[in-house]
Amino acid sequence: MDIVSDTNIFLAVVLDEPEKANIIRLTAETTVIAPEILPYEMGNALTAMVKRKQITHGEALSAFTAANSIPARLISVDIRQALELALEYDIYAYDAYFLQCAKKLSCPLITLDKRMKQISSALKIEVLE
Repeated sequence: MDIVSDTNIFLAVVLDEPEKANIIRLTAETTVIAPEILPYEMGNALTAMVKRKQITHGEALSAFTAANSIPARLISVDIRQALELALEYDIYAYDAYFLQCAKKLSCPLITLDKRMKQISSALKIEVLE
């Protein structure tokens, strides 16, 4: 089964967050897909965590390396369609890229973001929990 994975899923796994075991269970024997902006968004999230003093520079670099080792197929999305979703639902474009990806491929989405889960429901995108 193909699934679209949000950035927070990759980071929760490599940073050993409490959701890690459930994420691994849900994604076992799946093909993980994400928009091609995934590495850029991971970098942004990790630098934000360093600025908030949640992790160190070394931990950010290690987490980025580990997250990039998780097999994922990166695909392009229609940015205009994603922007339309972002504007319609008042969310960041980065979140809309993942939603657009799941919608385009008719794949379930896995995310820890409550708002993305709500919007997924409105878009009739299955959410793995």
